[in-house]
This record gives sequence, C-alpha cells and structure tokens, in this order.
Amino acid sequence: MDKKHILMTGFIIIILLLLYSGIYAYDRVTWLMEIFPIIIVLPVLIKTYKSFPLTTLLYSVIFLHMIVLIFGGMYTYARVPLGFEIAQWLEMDRNPYDKIGHFMQGFSPALISYEVLIRGNYINGKKMLLFIVVSIVLAISATYELIEWGAALWMGQGADEFLGTQGYMWDTQSDMFFALIGAIIALSVFRKIHDKAIRRL
Repeated sequence: MDKKHILMTGFIIIILLLLYSGIYAYDRVTWLMEIFPIIIVLPVLIKTYKSFPLTTLLYSVIFLHMIVLIFGGMYTYARVPLGFEIAQWLEMDRNPYDKIGHFMQGFSPALISYEVLIRGNYINGKKMLLFIVVSIVLAISATYELIEWGAALWMGQGADEFLGTQGYMWDTQSDMFFALIGAIIALSVFRKIHDKAIRRL
C-alpha cells in the first residue's frame, strides 16, 4: 500500500470515529471542544498534501493524536475506559487518560515543529533546533491551559467535564510536564528515524 492509500485510509478512519463519537458522546459540548483541533487540522492536511506533504511517520503520529482526542471527547477524559484500566493497573485514584492526551500534546507538536523547521531551513544548529522545538511545545501546552482557564470562567461549573481535573490541584502543572515528557521522548527516540524519513521526501 503506497503513501496516498495509507493517508486515505487514515482519513476515513478518523472521519468514521468522529461520527461515531459524536453520536455517542457523553456530553456533546465537551465533545465539540475536545475534537475542535481535529476540525481545524484535517482540512489543513488535505490542502497541504500536494504542496507540502509530510512524512508518513508524521501523518501517523498526527492520526494517533486525533484518536486520543476523539475518545477523550466522546467519554470525557475522566471517563475513558482505557484510563480506568490503567488506573486499576497502577493503583491510582484518578483516571489518567488526560495525561495520555497531554503527552501526545507534546509528542505530536514536537515532531511537527521539528519537520517543518528542518525542511524550511529556518534554524542552523541541532542544539538550537531542539531548544526551539521544546519551547514551541511548552508554548502550545501553556496556551491550551489558558484556553481551559478561559473555558472555566465562561462555562463555570459546566466546564468540569472539559477540564477533567478530577480534583487534582496540580493538574495544570502536571499537564505541561507530560507535554514536556512527550516532546523529549519524541525527539530522543524518534529523531533518527524521522531524519531518515525527511531525507527520503
């Protein structure tokens, strides 16, 4: 199966999951807020496919991130069944699925930033490149936390499902920390594979 067919398959799976999750969403407003980034990103990926195609690795990571968002939106992050399984396995008193979401919020943007910056020759020097990528990830994570804060002020008690703090007072800080972990793992574990994929384009 060539790259085009892999991408088409990925798009179809995402669209079907969006439809399914929307129909069976626990809270429709929360679902819409959680999957809103997908509504923005999917058309961008389609529009830029010919003019600026990404590596298959990056498309795969983006689709995986979308799936995490979809299930978080469908059940709300505090109610995702996988999270309860992880909590039971690790003997935790809260559903940790939101941390998977924030890990991906670091992992995916790190690889996206890395690929765009390399292919655009925007930065000279590997160390500076890595520093800028991690800084971008933390900026995105901080911006998302500000959006959550804004949602809490706007929606009041109704924002609880979107925030998914589950009473954890350090939720904001730990969310950003998991995004940082995601970025570091993406850059340290996948950088060589990603470099090869970029060179093949």
